[in-house]
Amino acid sequence: MSGHSKWNNIKRKKEKTDGARAKIFTKIGREMSVCVKAGGGDPNVNTKLRDLIAKAKSMNVPNDNIQRIIKKAEGGEKDDYESITYEGYGPSGVAMMVETLTDNRNRTAANLRHYFDKFGGNLGNTGCVGFLFSQQGVIVLDVEGKDEETVMEDVFDAGAEDFDMGDGVAEVTTTPAAFSDVRAALEDKGYEFISADVAMVPSTYTALSDPDDLKKMGILLDHLEDDDDVQNVWHNLENEEDLDR
Repeated sequence: MSGHSKWNNIKRKKEKTDGARAKIFTKIGREMSVCVKAGGGDPNVNTKLRDLIAKAKSMNVPNDNIQRIIKKAEGGEKDDYESITYEGYGPSGVAMMVETLTDNRNRTAANLRHYFDKFGGNLGNTGCVGFLFSQQGVIVLDVEGKDEETVMEDVFDAGAEDFDMGDGVAEVTTTPAAFSDVRAALEDKGYEFISADVAMVPSTYTALSDPDDLKKMGILLDHLEDDDDVQNVWHNLENEEDLDR
């Protein structure tokens, strides 16, 4: 994947996120509620909550909304969600992992199976593609107008493992264990985040060339991302910038 296309694709993702803010608020809120129930509502103690608050702020979730979600979860919110990750294949064998938070696993599984079957893919068994992915912290920074050497120095000083930059955007990768500290260090240095999360990163990639496959893959991703139960979708599609979304 060329650098130019990669960075443009990241910016398009950000633009789409801006256009679907209400749904993003709901999904982050659900993730924060589960986190508070598991580790408490104090971000100074619950580092996962601290990271989620930073993620929410990067998506422009108002502070009042964040505090309301935390207090509601601390008060014993009745909704009980479980985390389930599904694995499968998109068109022409693109490896896919779908992370969900659901209060009805039968509904979620049925919806996902429908999306995959309808748009050229199929759900697989647990482990069918997981070996192709590894967990990494991925932080995307807005570095418009910043000097690359300065950014690189700041990133590695913060404890990052790797760094890539182009077209006003920098992608920083960390180990999962170091993610929280690196994110906090970059925040202290004044950087603005486009996104920051622990993600499943593929070790190999699959390119699609057939226009019909590209169309189906784009529609499949849209349906998955629009589903209320779906928190994250990861795949090993190399040429995502060619999707018509």
